[in-house]
Amino acid sequence: MRPLSGKIANIAPSATMSIAAQAKALQAKGIDVISLSLGEPDFDTPAHITEAAIAALRSGKTHYAPGRGIPELLSAIAEKTTRENNSPCTSDQVIVTCGAKSAIHQSCEAVLNAGDEAIILDPSWVSYEPCVQIAGGKPVHVPLSDKNFQPDERLAEAITAKTRMIIVNSPSNPSGSVLERDSLKMIADLCIDHDLIAVSDEIYEKLIYSKVHHSLGAFADMSERTITVNGFSKAYAMTGWRLGYAVAPADILKQMDTFQQHTTSQATTFAMYGAVAALTGSQDCVHEMRDEFRRRRDNVLLGLSDIGLETCPADGAFYTFINVQGDDMLVTSEWLEKGRVAVTPGFAFNAPGWVRMSYAASQEQLDTAIERISALYT
Repeated sequence: MRPLSGKIANIAPSATMSIAAQAKALQAKGIDVISLSLGEPDFDTPAHITEAAIAALRSGKTHYAPGRGIPELLSAIAEKTTRENNSPCTSDQVIVTCGAKSAIHQSCEAVLNAGDEAIILDPSWVSYEPCVQIAGGKPVHVPLSDKNFQPDERLAEAITAKTRMIIVNSPSNPSGSVLERDSLKMIADLCIDHDLIAVSDEIYEKLIYSKVHHSLGAFADMSERTITVNGFSKAYAMTGWRLGYAVAPADILKQMDTFQQHTTSQATTFAMYGAVAALTGSQDCVHEMRDEFRRRRDNVLLGLSDIGLETCPADGAFYTFINVQGDDMLVTSEWLEKGRVAVTPGFAFNAPGWVRMSYAASQEQLDTAIERISALYT
């Protein structure tokens, strides 16, 4: 066999993509499978956003754009960050990327040197660890508290002379938990005390139901050591548009820009005009989708409770994290093979014994899924 990159060979494929592919394969055979494994809103992109991109296409916005993004979008992101996140920002601090995942990868490439440690708070999204590894860093997993999914003393104990970065995600994928202000203050203090960079993934910030979102970069003395990652996929139902962004200190942004110049070059030109409309247009669409997610969440949590299944506090995003108190791989297989419901095993998120269920599906599908799961426990 010819030699290939050991770096990539040692990285596990995405479990969420794998489970989704299994569900689609069964559906292709005519088997009625309800797939609740992917983190994708089931709504269409709001019309005013789509129309803005179409208008850009028709007006010839099909050529190269500035690498960091079109000026209109950089300005809109800076204004949004200043206004909504309480973190003063200018266009010079922003880079538009091909999805928030690209922004996270670029952040790791811009900051980490070989052997640098990056702390990841578990349960954690499946791609944080690979992004650190691809950049040459060493992932260090630190579990959140089992009771309230907040960081505790183990976070400070995990910091070493090699620690360079802490990756934070609130609201959380996969758990749906939201970090409290005191928790974020703890993280900020540790970053300042140990001269660390924070990557704050806030892609689900607009999908919060019973808590308040706090941006890590807004804390005192954190603006110069925080890379805030966000995007359009979740709040605006724009997953296929592949548009994300980062707000970062000047030295880090320069590194990210250089990396992007030699990889993807830029985000898609006409798509960025749609993103401008998303940020500057009416936000009613976001509120309507969030309210619908809230209704679905409440129904799903009630159904799972009736079955006797314990869940993590689902205060944000569109996931419920279920404690199956056993082999999550076995449970996931049983739910798929016998119940025809596809969910993602917790091992993918460094949380064995749990499974993630997305409620980004119609209420009819969710009701049927709960019925099928309930039948497995009776």
